[in-house]
Amino acid sequence: MEPTDTKQKTDFSKGSVSGNILRLAVPMTFAQLINVLYSVIDRMYIGHIPNAAANALTGIGLTFPIISIVTAFANLFGTGGAPLFSIERGRQDGQRAEKIMGNTFAMLIGTGLVLTVLILLLKKPLLYLFGASDVTFPYADSYLSIYLCGSVFVMTGLGMNPFINAQGFGRMGMTTVLLGAVTNIILDPLFIFVFQMGVAGAALATVIAQFVSAAWAISFLTGKHALLKLRIRNMKIQFSLVKRIIGLGTSGFIMNITNSLVQIFCNSTLQIFGGDLYVGVMTVLNSVREIVMTPVSGVTSATQPVLGFNYGAGEYRRVRSGIKFMSGVCMVYTIVTWLILLLFPTFFIGIFSSDPALTQACIPSMHIYFFGYFMMSLQMAGQSTAVGLGRSKQAIFFSLLRKAFIVVPLTLILPRMFGLGVNGVFLAEPISNFIGGIACYVTMLFTIWRELKRKEMQKETAVLPASSKS
Repeated sequence: MEPTDTKQKTDFSKGSVSGNILRLAVPMTFAQLINVLYSVIDRMYIGHIPNAAANALTGIGLTFPIISIVTAFANLFGTGGAPLFSIERGRQDGQRAEKIMGNTFAMLIGTGLVLTVLILLLKKPLLYLFGASDVTFPYADSYLSIYLCGSVFVMTGLGMNPFINAQGFGRMGMTTVLLGAVTNIILDPLFIFVFQMGVAGAALATVIAQFVSAAWAISFLTGKHALLKLRIRNMKIQFSLVKRIIGLGTSGFIMNITNSLVQIFCNSTLQIFGGDLYVGVMTVLNSVREIVMTPVSGVTSATQPVLGFNYGAGEYRRVRSGIKFMSGVCMVYTIVTWLILLLFPTFFIGIFSSDPALTQACIPSMHIYFFGYFMMSLQMAGQSTAVGLGRSKQAIFFSLLRKAFIVVPLTLILPRMFGLGVNGVFLAEPISNFIGGIACYVTMLFTIWRELKRKEMQKETAVLPASSKS
């Protein structure tokens, strides 16, 4: 049996809801920030390679759609399995929770191997399709070829870490990515500049770092400190569980796939209207976006297991309290962040590039791209609520709405209207944030929120007669 204090710390139906969320959110945000650093650090160093920085940075940007596909499959299983795992923990069904975790692990390994082979075979036509030129292709090819060799490690680390967090071990989850990031920070300058491996060195450092992260996650989940363990006997595929995991994880999967899809259309359209320079601009903007979005992702990710646990335990009032807290924190943060980006764009651009032409092109593009950025918080809060409570169809719909049904068409149409050109590509993002954010959050209020209030009233009504009888 686990010590009483450990059980109390991982029982999200006890204590302050906001306290439970923050206790997970702080280390998870830090962990996600560190996780972002895997790729961001690569770009920081690559963006300052002598005599090749701009082309090398653009080449790395071309690999984003493919890397997003790998991440998408990790999220498909990880973010699909972890909320179900939390719900079963709330119901005190540890055996079923462990089966969910084991099945998730098996699917991560199998899919990772298949993706590695397929993408290695198709990488050249894919990269040219995504906007590569003869100048930038060698950099993209060099990075991607090595990165793909570690895709199983990437998927394992990303996909299994949510199960550490879902048990209430936020600091251990943070350690998973911290170990990898520290490894990457040390190896990147060593491989890129000392061994003069350039882009290939950045990729090799990332692969080694991801291996370290994956090894730590597996060792913790199979060790004595985990409340529920990763066991070989639970890795036998059960299609009923797989169906539920994939059903719930599809929203996260679609978010990443549509991110990849959007990036493909953005890069190819920017190549037509602005050439390699503006593909590089988009690389910088995406890098900045990854960094500033991290706290929002940390809070929403931390809220999901708390919501799921309390929902499984029938604590509907606490679920509503968690939704309100998450929404408020995300909105305040994104408003402040938007103002900072508006006032100090050159600071953030300078992190990734010192090229004067790239910087000059980036400033107006950043102002357009991040306009009304705070509306994104509504999308994140509404969708995370749906995922945390197992409402897969709702989460999937709004993933598709914002990216596939709004951003992609606008990316193709706007550059060809009113002489907007490249500005039309960057304008698609804020328009989608406003439309998608409002639609997602309002729908959540009229569906999930109302249902929680109804169940709360039913629970209170059922308690009152029982109290009067006693």
